[in-house]
Amino acid sequence: MRNIVSRADHGTIAMKPRVTSFAPQFLVDDLARSIAYYNKLGFAFGEPWDGFYAIGKVNGLELHLKEAPKNQAERRWRRDHEHLDASAGVDGIEAFYEQCVANGVTILKPLAVTAWGTKDFYIEDPDGYVISFGGRPAAGTLEPSAL
Repeated sequence: MRNIVSRADHGTIAMKPRVTSFAPQFLVDDLARSIAYYNKLGFAFGEPWDGFYAIGKVNGLELHLKEAPKNQAERRWRRDHEHLDASAGVDGIEAFYEQCVANGVTILKPLAVTAWGTKDFYIEDPDGYVISFGGRPAAGTLEPSAL
């Protein structure tokens, strides 16, 4: 894919497009409750727009929350079948897991070694969204059976 950018001297230079952000938008029942929950994960939020929309940021990443109705049957189906709503990579996965536990985050699946040599865990937010956090384990933290 090519994108052409004009210059003042009427010459052109080729510029390769680049995605600079990609953020999920979660529909939530109670915006204030969801903001408080995601604060536990390290997200910082500005003032909500018109009381129904907020953007949280952590390490240059964004999460959009919108107070609006959602399909409860779909939420149950996704949870019951371990269908993730989002997945995030984390440097320092063990420390992040401990931070989540200490902050009272709802853990669905505890931190464990994966078949591909990383570690991951699942959380569930107050609206039923299931998020996986995973990363490379710190040196020397894999169980011998996983090697």
